[in-house]
Amino acid sequence: MSDYVTDLMNDVKARNPAEPEFHQAVHEVVESLVLVFARHPEYRSARVLERIIEPERVILFRVPWADDRGEVRVNRGFRIEMNSAIGPYKGGLRFHPSVNLGILKFLAFEQVFKNSLTTLPMGGGKGGSDFDPKGRSDGEVMRFCQSFMTELWRHIGPDTDVPAGDIGVGGREIGYLFGQYKRLANEFTGVLTGKGITWGGSLIRPEATGYGSVYFAQEMLRTRGQSLEGRRCLVSGSGNVSQYTVEKLLDLGAVPITLSDSDGMIHDAAGIDREKLAFVMELKNKRRGRIAEYAERFKSARYLAVEPGRTHAPIWDLEADCAFPSATQNEIGATDAANLVKRGVTLVCEGANMPSTLEAIGVYTQAGLLYGPAKAANAGGVATSGLEMSQNSLRLAWSREEVDQRLHGIMVAIHRTCHETAAEYGVPGRYLDGANIGGFLKVANAMMEQGLV
Repeated sequence: MSDYVTDLMNDVKARNPAEPEFHQAVHEVVESLVLVFARHPEYRSARVLERIIEPERVILFRVPWADDRGEVRVNRGFRIEMNSAIGPYKGGLRFHPSVNLGILKFLAFEQVFKNSLTTLPMGGGKGGSDFDPKGRSDGEVMRFCQSFMTELWRHIGPDTDVPAGDIGVGGREIGYLFGQYKRLANEFTGVLTGKGITWGGSLIRPEATGYGSVYFAQEMLRTRGQSLEGRRCLVSGSGNVSQYTVEKLLDLGAVPITLSDSDGMIHDAAGIDREKLAFVMELKNKRRGRIAEYAERFKSARYLAVEPGRTHAPIWDLEADCAFPSATQNEIGATDAANLVKRGVTLVCEGANMPSTLEAIGVYTQAGLLYGPAKAANAGGVATSGLEMSQNSLRLAWSREEVDQRLHGIMVAIHRTCHETAAEYGVPGRYLDGANIGGFLKVANAMMEQGLV
């Protein structure tokens, strides 16, 4: 079986050169699925995994737009429609200078398994652009979004492909994108999720990824007879996921002590309480400021700026009980993981997409940490997007309490799938294997039943 893994990975790298994030995502899944192929060789014979690795459709297009000075700008637009075996493609749009084909393919590949785990009928996709909305006026963002959607609209639809927001795509961007889609398609449908509450959006959607991550951590701790009460927690990032991770941690009695952005991090030994969180939300969501201002406002905190060339991140080198990486991919390397273990962390729950390197995951496994992989732990966001799709189809809106209850139920079900599947395949407690196998089996069985398409 090791020869199969080696041959498959060599093929993936040859067919997808210069896409290290995609290679990493595939390798992580392949390692888990060895356990499945040993028991069910029919999946290997039908080359189901090879078919999942290859996107069903890749859309690449130019996005011309004019800035406020009237100068013409040109960006690239992407949509990766990865797999539709169990439902329409579903996954976010990311607007960030780092966006390229390899990153979006890794995200789309992960999305297939994540969406499968949610229990909802959603396939996997991802998209976006190398456009950077940071520092752009509302008019510039609107013109870009309208140009982007002028091409994308012909490839999406409520029963085909339903994009959502991701990094750089919040309520403002979703509004402009939806408005242009509605204008071009001449229809009002649930083609995008993350919409405004007054025009088809769902309550709890902004909170869902952060809340879901904490719900998953809570379930992992329960398997050891423990809870989040009083636990000191490291949270990276300071955007949407991080903010609502902190909020739900406070709800459950935990003590969040860090936040960060691309410039640096804050460490507040006294804990980030609700007053401080409200300041962060106003700082990041309205003023779009930098996290350094937190340390200027609250004297209990210290600020550490990013040091170019540093081989580890100081945020993961602090005394704590739990870690919630919620910023971006590969933010925790092997050294960071070793520091977490050394500093007493016993749980890592991923709010961001693939924030831990393969080497870091190896450290978690060897140390026996409770490790909630992104495709399971941060599935609350897309799960609530799926609930928004349901509400749109039914032409109704559920209350905040009802959506939160459904989200909590979905996260409990995801945890159960990961926990029970890992035990069934002989690796109890290894949530990564449980998530990969559980997500794969649902998609693989659908593909087998639908024929060679």
